[in-house]
Amino acid sequence: MEKAVEDGVNVLSLSIGGSLSDYYRDTVAIGAFSAAAQGILVSCSAGNGGPDSGSLSNVAPWITTVGAGTLDRDFPAFVSLGNEKKYRGISLYRGTSLSSGLLPLVYARNASTSSSGELCSPESLIPAKVAGKIVVCDRGGTPRVQKSLVVKKAGGLGMILANTDTYGEELVADAYLLPTAAVGQKAGDAIKSYIASGSNPTATIALGDTELDVQPSPVVASFSSRGPNLITPEILKPDLIAPGVNILAGWTGAVGPTGLPEDKRRVTFNIISGTSMSCPHVSGLAALVMAAHPEWSPAAIKSALMTTSYTTYKTGETIKDIATGNPATPFDYGAGHVDPVAALDPGLVYDAAVEDYLSFLCALNYTTNQIKQTTHRDFTCDSRKKYSLGDLNYPSFAVPLETASGKRGGSGASTTVKYTRTLTNVGTPATYKVSVSSQTPSVKITVEPASLSFSQAFEKKTYTVTFVASSSPSGTTSFGRLEWSDGKHTVGSPIAFSWE
Repeated sequence: MEKAVEDGVNVLSLSIGGSLSDYYRDTVAIGAFSAAAQGILVSCSAGNGGPDSGSLSNVAPWITTVGAGTLDRDFPAFVSLGNEKKYRGISLYRGTSLSSGLLPLVYARNASTSSSGELCSPESLIPAKVAGKIVVCDRGGTPRVQKSLVVKKAGGLGMILANTDTYGEELVADAYLLPTAAVGQKAGDAIKSYIASGSNPTATIALGDTELDVQPSPVVASFSSRGPNLITPEILKPDLIAPGVNILAGWTGAVGPTGLPEDKRRVTFNIISGTSMSCPHVSGLAALVMAAHPEWSPAAIKSALMTTSYTTYKTGETIKDIATGNPATPFDYGAGHVDPVAALDPGLVYDAAVEDYLSFLCALNYTTNQIKQTTHRDFTCDSRKKYSLGDLNYPSFAVPLETASGKRGGSGASTTVKYTRTLTNVGTPATYKVSVSSQTPSVKITVEPASLSFSQAFEKKTYTVTFVASSSPSGTTSFGRLEWSDGKHTVGSPIAFSWE
């Protein structure tokens, strides 16, 4: 990262992730701080640890943390069973098709030497029980494409990859090594029930043509890592989502499309999934915004991308989470799904500079040594100054609250939290009015002042948000939204409340 800074890059795109650690121990956060201080925007993958909550990495506030959503494109595959039921799945396999007619069907658990045989781990299948058959393998444990190699090596002719409850209905397309359909949990359960109930289960797999304009789109990918931010709960992460499922892009000639050494195919493009795909979308969009507004800081560019993101479909419904089928929340999508054109003209931005991040580290009670480890700077916090995490000029709001059994006791006790923010005008002169909405009546939100007038470019105005929250049980979460609008621009911020 330091070498990239030296080379004079404008944007750093890091499709890497790791475990969570304090910023002074987090090599990506440390490298990103020095880059951001030089005016370089750092965009990082949120991680592929979803749908578990608190599964994020790369959570430093000077990093743009990107989760993954789907596109409106599908690569269908169809499973037809001997009982005449048909199920829709997904696949990128385009090699030799299965011969016409139905083939014997077996569940890997019933054809394995392993106690977790359903996962089709290497060397776990009994060739005599799978040869000439279509094998049902459960997703998880080992890479999806590797399972197809395991089935092929054991003499299987095809594979049905069945989602378990961890993955729900999320379908990720892969370039399998034999005819394969990956199916959602409901279809997978139905196929396994059919195998269990019949004496001679049979099936076949057919591959369909690419489909476009698939709705609803986008949905949050099941694998996309989720908030809350376990390192600093006062900073909402991820920041936003971008396309990260079944992404078509150039591919190296050094390995096959699966990356497995046994895969001898060579392609110039491939389709893969992960927050490693969504992060570079945002890196590219950041470069686009930077080219249009070279005078903006990395924080201003991130703000523009976040405050113009969308959280609903054209129907007005909230973006869905494929893991649950329910509406997603800011812990899933952050500020929302990135909108490239809107980001070029956000109206107002939440700007931040090195000094703001140093104050943030002081609010975390970092020692002079820990600050130096994080920032490579000698800086001592001012003992006379009251530093607050709620005052970092972030484009979103995360408000951790104490439950009644917390330090302040009494179930009737309410907690008051104040956050301060400063908006910079990057549009024409205008008056912006605030509107707030909250899912829960147990938090009252007031904004002071409720109107901000800007008469010139780069003028700054400060406002304070006061949250008065009554107690809720530990583990409760709720969400709200704060928007400033001048009638032309809407500067939107998600709010996440969590009681611990």
